[in-house]
Amino acid sequence: MVTGLPHVPPRRAQRGATLIEVLVTLLIVAFGLFGLVGLHARMQTTEMEAYQRSQALTLLDDMASRITTNRRAALSYVTGSPLGAGAACPSATGTRQQIDAAEWCNALLGAGETSGTSKVGAVIGGRGCVESLGNDEYLVTVAWQGLVPLAAPSAGVACGKNQYDDANTRCKNDLCRRTVTTLVRIGKLS
Repeated sequence: MVTGLPHVPPRRAQRGATLIEVLVTLLIVAFGLFGLVGLHARMQTTEMEAYQRSQALTLLDDMASRITTNRRAALSYVTGSPLGAGAACPSATGTRQQIDAAEWCNALLGAGETSGTSKVGAVIGGRGCVESLGNDEYLVTVAWQGLVPLAAPSAGVACGKNQYDDANTRCKNDLCRRTVTTLVRIGKLS
């Protein structure tokens, strides 16, 4: 017998402890991956919402510029009903206003980019309105279909109102209607 060495107890056999540790680790990793998948899906939705907003702002600026350029006929740009989704576009013949209205309507429908014969280059369900506020002021609005319900636009924005509700989804009471507006003032030059 050798003296001076510490006594080492005999090794006990462990049964199943390592397997339980592995299963707990797999469970934790699975929850983490589910969280990442949910985050990725949410990021894609947010990215699409941001893309649609930027497209709507481009369409809004387009019509505001057209009205400003043709300021003497600004009143003729007022739309009785929304242009774009669900409406036939006016013909592009005749006056500058008729050409502008037809081009804007086609842009709202996505004519800027096509895939085969489908127009895909705009916001989902894009509609555009021009309202006269009097005193040579015009409210230009672009409305479109959002992907998830948020908050309904202000009651003063009528463009596309109640046209984005769907009884089979959470998109009720205009919660999926998105709008952007701008005010165009026509100055009186003397």
